[in-house]
Formats: sequence, C-alpha cells, structure tokens
Amino acid sequence: MDPASIGKAVLLALVEGATEFIPVSSTGHQLLVGHFIGFHSPNNTFEVLIQLGAILAILLVYFRRLLAIATAVPSDPKARRFVLGILVAFLPAAIIGGLFSKLIKAYLFNPWIVCATLVAGGLVLLVIDDTDLEVKKKDVYDFTLPMDLKIGIFQCLAMIPGVSRSGATIVGAMLMGADKRSATEFSFYLAMPTMAGAFAKDLLDNYKYLSSNDVGLIVIGFVVSFISALFVVRVLLDYVSRHGFWLFAWWRIIVGALGFAGLIILG
Repeated sequence: MDPASIGKAVLLALVEGATEFIPVSSTGHQLLVGHFIGFHSPNNTFEVLIQLGAILAILLVYFRRLLAIATAVPSDPKARRFVLGILVAFLPAAIIGGLFSKLIKAYLFNPWIVCATLVAGGLVLLVIDDTDLEVKKKDVYDFTLPMDLKIGIFQCLAMIPGVSRSGATIVGAMLMGADKRSATEFSFYLAMPTMAGAFAKDLLDNYKYLSSNDVGLIVIGFVVSFISALFVVRVLLDYVSRHGFWLFAWWRIIVGALGFAGLIILG
C-alpha cells in the first residue's frame, strides 16, 4: 500500500462515515470523489465493504435500545411487531438487491447519473421539508406493517447511486405519516439489516478478486468510516428534529452541480 492509495482510502472512508446516515447518498459521494481523485476498486467493492464501519457505529450508539428490544421480544407483542416490521421493510431491498445488484453496478454506477440524482433528490427534499404533511406517527413502535413495507419499497430507489438510502426511507416514512424524528430513527434501524446484507453479498461475490493491498485499504477504510459515522449518528436525530432537511437538500444540489461542472471541464 503506497501513501497515495492510503490517503485516498482515508478520504473516501471519511466521506462514507459522514454521509451514510444523512440524506445525501454516501455511495454517490464516494463515486464522485473516487472519480475525481482516481480511486478505483474491483467492482466498487471498497465502497460497499467499508460500510461495515458505519454499521458498527450505529450498533454501538443503539446498543442499549437493541438489547432492550431483544430482551423484550419473548414477552412484548409490540417489540415483536417492531422487529417484524423492520424485516418486512428490509425484504424489498433484499429481493431486488439479490437479483439485480450486478446489473445496477454495471449500468448505474456512473458519475453523470450520480450528479443528476443528487440534484433531483435535493429538490425533492426541499419540497418535502416545506410541505405541511399530516403527522400520524411519532414513534417507530407505532408504524404498521403495511407502512413498513411501503417504506421498504421506497428504500429500493436508493439502489440508484445518488438517491440516498436514508433519504429515500425518510421521505417514504414521512409520506406515510411519520414525523421527521421517527422517520429518521426508523431509517437508522432499517440501515442495520440493509447494510449488513449488502456487505455480506458484496463480500461473497468479490472476495476472490481482492488482493492483500485491497484488504489492507478496506481495513483502514472500515476504521475511519466507523469513527466518522459515530459522530454523525450521535448528532443527527436532534439536528433533524430542530432544523429539518433544508441543509442536506442544498448540499445535494450544490455537490451535484459542482460534479456536473467537474465532469464537463475535467472529464
């Protein structure tokens, strides 16, 4: 591993951890940054596998809540329904990702598509943030199974890089009647099986193509993404509850516009 490769891996991992749980698309940001700094991994495996660091960050932050849910499942119907709801929401992405992940990577992991979806997603967030949606649910435990399934279908949109997994699930939940805080929290919970599943499938599909250098860079990326994601998860819920999504919307629009300019000028 040469210093330049390590520096690029650290930069991409910082981007991953900082953007995974906010509605700006971590994959889209990594693809754009990777394109402009000349970082390429076999089948974009690095970008997917370093998500394990972000997964462990949210597991650490939510450890007590997850433990409480796990211990309550045998005796509490509400806890059982919540766990079932997360699994139901995860199902659409598991099916579509399992069937089409290679095609998605082959045809949609393109910086031009990323820029377009970043801008479009930013405009959607601005509209959602400024729309007086009817709030029916303020607690993730109160989400219904049909609502969970619909949120899971929205999550599938994020297989297009630049859309944002968290953005798609948050917008989907709010359209189903959730308030901003519970929509964001549900997105956190749903991220755990979704990202773990994506990690496992990508590792299974691509481990044979990874060299020792690739593995070393992935380990570095894992550690850095864990640290940066840990910070974001700790502050995001309170920020969204107080300020909404306008900052992330404009972030997306500006990054997408700069990406288009960079692609036109630099190629």
